[in-house]
Amino acid sequence: QVQLVESGGGLVQAGGSLKLSCTASIETFNFNTMGWYGQAPGKQRELVASISGGGSTNYADAVKGRFTISRDDAKNTVYMQMDSLKPEDTAVYYCHVRRWATFDYWGQGTQVTVSS
Repeated sequence: QVQLVESGGGLVQAGGSLKLSCTASIETFNFNTMGWYGQAPGKQRELVASISGGGSTNYADAVKGRFTISRDDAKNTVYMQMDSLKPEDTAVYYCHVRRWATFDYWGQGTQVTVSS
């Protein structure tokens, strides 16, 4: 079983920054992809950013140029730097990893609230 522990959420004013972290209980080379999903109130969970084992990244159009995903395999951790935050970025953000191209694991979620 894989456990994911997230941190870094909080309340920030529009235009501010936050950095989310997600540390896995096993070495991250085990994962095909690592990423972050966001779920706003009343909406479905959606992919925000992901990074492959080879370092390729993928971003939702709404966050391109503002968010940056990265991974530190030595620390079993994936990060998401969130800059120029907007009120519409308000959501619960969930860390996600996929193992063996089949099994999906989720973190407990961390709240990000952006005030206008």
